[in-house]
Amino acid sequence: MADECRHAGDIRDVTPSALGCEECLKSGSQWVHLRLCRTCGHVGCCDDSPNRHATKHFHATRHPIIEGYDPPEGWGWCYIDEVFLDLGDRTTPQNGPIPRFY
Repeated sequence: MADECRHAGDIRDVTPSALGCEECLKSGSQWVHLRLCRTCGHVGCCDDSPNRHATKHFHATRHPIIEGYDPPEGWGWCYIDEVFLDLGDRTTPQNGPIPRFY
């Protein structure tokens, strides 16, 4: 595990792709918590969710940084360097109410 994130400089301000996990909303699946890709804005479900769409998005795109997004939690995670990041005031506001499925 790295001591620091080599990708923190790549964090972008993004527009969330959906009001919930994009793939779960399409399939009718449930999620536990949401993660927001800080490269493109994809909203996916966490690894405690049955489908783990945020991690699947990382494997498909190699976009390294996600944000804890349900609600905005102030932290990020780099999949590549395996480190947490303090996003401070760089959290992404939600576009509207997100339904709860847990």
